[in-house]
Amino acid sequence: MTGASGWIGSAVVPELIDAGHQVIGLARSDASATALAAAGTEVRRGTLDDLDILGEAAAASDGVIHLAFKHDIAFTGDFQGAADADRRAVETFGEALAGSDRPLVIASGTLGLALGRLANEQDGHGSGSALATMGAGPATRLATAEFVLSLAARGIRSSVVRLPPTVHGNGDHGFVATLIEIARNQGVSGYIGDGTNRWPAVHQFDAAHLFRLALEHAPAGSTLHGIADEGVPVHDIAAVIARHLDLPLVAIAPEKAAEHFTWLAGFLGADSPASSALTRELLGWQPTRLGLIDDLDEGHYFHS
Repeated sequence: MTGASGWIGSAVVPELIDAGHQVIGLARSDASATALAAAGTEVRRGTLDDLDILGEAAAASDGVIHLAFKHDIAFTGDFQGAADADRRAVETFGEALAGSDRPLVIASGTLGLALGRLANEQDGHGSGSALATMGAGPATRLATAEFVLSLAARGIRSSVVRLPPTVHGNGDHGFVATLIEIARNQGVSGYIGDGTNRWPAVHQFDAAHLFRLALEHAPAGSTLHGIADEGVPVHDIAAVIARHLDLPLVAIAPEKAAEHFTWLAGFLGADSPASSALTRELLGWQPTRLGLIDDLDEGHYFHS
């Protein structure tokens, strides 16, 4: 398992161990290795660039869950480099698992699959998908997900778990936490335009459960959606933030969004709801944790 010490991986590990699996986690740092050992995993030191290590570990395993991505370089301007490294790692896993009928599960995303309408598991495939027009880096990630699905023809029980832009829970430092920090810094809780654009979400532990189900049961070539909230209006998210921080709730004009929200503006302004109906029917997955608004109201996002 790559990314085993990350935000999602740290929930997938106990989900797997509690179900009786033995987990080997890739660790690129001493801190990650310590965390993985404390969680009960066997530690394999290495990075996504250590293809020999990845291939050997995959060949010796009953299955692979790939969650790691070079977010550090992606968010500092080299998204293409991160996407290329991801592709090389996945190709290595494919070579190691070919003909074995063992599972390979990777993480992908739902943002931008079908802007303005409810996206489902059948969207985003082929050259005409919305993601294919979002730049070289995102297009590479899309192509990698499609490559994983194609490995079903090579005797691999491959599946892609698409996640919403927000996988929330206590300890989340992603988009919602960033939006809260922006509100603190700006002195207002803002949303773009009328705020009716929709933001899908899932709780960290519900996402972890889906990864286990995919590993154990997903048919070869499956596209799965880890979606609990199909689309929460961004206005409603901003309203909860305003209430908890005792700040004004303010509409930000679209032409001012980049100035106010900086890099988050392009994501926050997207209307990108998504469904998981087909995934629930296929695997019997049912989210049971708090939805995004209720989780925000728990208060842990606002502890400084």
